[in-house]
Amino acid sequence: MRVPKNILLGNNIDLGSYHECLGIHESVRKVLIEGKYCMLKIPLYQNFSLIHLKNLDAFSTLDAENLHLYEEVAERLKELDALKSQYINILGGDLGDHVRTVPHIPYLDRLSIRLAVCIPKPCSTKLFLQTIVRKFKYTEQFCRLKDDKPWSTADTIAVVVFVIIGLLTVMSTSVDVWYTVILKGDPKNVNIVYRSFSVYNNTRRLVKYTPNPNAIECLDGVRVLAMLWVIIGHSFITQSYFYNNLDLLHWLTSPQALWIQAAPITVDTFFMLSGLLIVFTTAEKFTSVTFLKNLHLFYLNRLLRMFPILATVVLLEASFFHRWLDGPMWNMVALNTEHCRTYWWTTLLYIQNYISAPNFCISPSWYLAVDVQLHMLSPLALVGVLTGARRVAWATLATTLVGVLTAAGLYCFHMGFTASFTGLGPSIDERIYYFVNYYINTLTRASPFIVGMMYGYLLHLYRRRRLFISHMLNTFLWVFSLAILGFVAYAVLPTLQASWNNRVLDILYNTLLRPMWAAAMGWIIFACAKGYGGPVNWFLSLRVWKLPSRISYAMYLFHFSLILTMNGTRTEPIWFSPLNIIFLFFAYVSITFIVAFIATVLIDSPAMMLIKSSMEKGNRR
Repeated sequence: MRVPKNILLGNNIDLGSYHECLGIHESVRKVLIEGKYCMLKIPLYQNFSLIHLKNLDAFSTLDAENLHLYEEVAERLKELDALKSQYINILGGDLGDHVRTVPHIPYLDRLSIRLAVCIPKPCSTKLFLQTIVRKFKYTEQFCRLKDDKPWSTADTIAVVVFVIIGLLTVMSTSVDVWYTVILKGDPKNVNIVYRSFSVYNNTRRLVKYTPNPNAIECLDGVRVLAMLWVIIGHSFITQSYFYNNLDLLHWLTSPQALWIQAAPITVDTFFMLSGLLIVFTTAEKFTSVTFLKNLHLFYLNRLLRMFPILATVVLLEASFFHRWLDGPMWNMVALNTEHCRTYWWTTLLYIQNYISAPNFCISPSWYLAVDVQLHMLSPLALVGVLTGARRVAWATLATTLVGVLTAAGLYCFHMGFTASFTGLGPSIDERIYYFVNYYINTLTRASPFIVGMMYGYLLHLYRRRRLFISHMLNTFLWVFSLAILGFVAYAVLPTLQASWNNRVLDILYNTLLRPMWAAAMGWIIFACAKGYGGPVNWFLSLRVWKLPSRISYAMYLFHFSLILTMNGTRTEPIWFSPLNIIFLFFAYVSITFIVAFIATVLIDSPAMMLIKSSMEKGNRR
């Protein structure tokens, strides 16, 4: 044990040498010695005393030469006598009781440090410390042994599932390449079941882009940039330990960190996109009558579309992610694994935001639960939108939005939420309370979804019609929308301060800022889709966004688990600076992109082809 490095800069942990400790495996005098790595949480305010080492003088009266002892015992006694001399030299001659008394400093009794100790495998930390100090207060957080990850049922299921997928992939790819590449046959003549798992076919479909005049091209750029903002936000908040925590604290509460602290608002971009696409795609295919007749397909299509990748990440989190690497910070990965083995069913049923919160199997999956729940409730408004009567459609959407905002405002007033769970003012309990009851609540996150439905209906009305907007009005709407985006992002800053305490503004913030963000983003998409986006539309519609947009769902689900896994292998804290985290962000994005691409080719694309084929056959019947 040793005092953590840079403790004056806020570092309160020393991780020791994890791999060296667990690598101890030596036979000494026919006794096998193995290491055990333990992490202790030690309060800073306490009094303790070292063991009176003069007691070791008792051994000096033993003469190993005159006693009838085994040779090994005699050698150990001599070593012990030499060890006593070393202790005396190190601690400075007189070895009375060395009492360490910590002067009382306000709030010091609430602070603690975490130290790693390496002890023999059969020992406990209590037994180890009793030989060194008296009246020493500490909490054992965890202990690790070498190869302490027993094989589980989840591991067996994962091996079986992925071996089957691998065999199907090899066979399907072989058939596809043989028929379409070697024999030059028409791929349409091959049964879709035989080609569905073909890496060759799925990769070509994934990277091939065919222009579609009815597509909203700017959505790709919006989706990818929102995704990158989510990942860089998680790159900052998932770093467990820093040498200079005080520098991090000052930076997080400064205007320079606003682009990170405002990152959670980008999730409302996804809710807005979801509502927009539901109306835009459904209104083209159905009337209110035909929609109600096919309501089961509407639900089934959404659930099946999201299931393959979600189930894959759950299975990996419950098995391989826990087994393939290790490190002293592995407790977060192990905790996620435990949650996945316990609450996998709440994740696959999209109810984890109510049943198992905050013990998520996959932390970002709360968004999927809220999105699916909003999708299930959307027909309440969609039926009015699909009647064909504009007044009925707008009245339905406006009434729904007003009702949701009113209910959300009353709910926030009743529950007394703070405006943020990342600031310094709220306590840890308040932040958890905010996260569980507000941040992942379907009611409080519904307004951006309804705003998106309004823009989806507006785009549907002008799907094949030319819309004229004057230059002055277009400029005003762009400036106004960008001002709203800037205001919503900047409004986060005051809530981060320790002095923040304004319940009225808390309610207004929690109720109105998210739909305001969605409304401003919706205008950007609408303007770009109708030819009033200028350079913004050009940038958001670049071909470079196509591929990451197609695998963005897989990237969203995979990135958090991969970040935790990589961070869990770190053997010491890192030095905080924004550039260091941005460097890590690029590593996280690169690895996430590769993993998401592979998962899409091997799992998502084959599943979608089979689901689509099955639903088309069902429709014909």
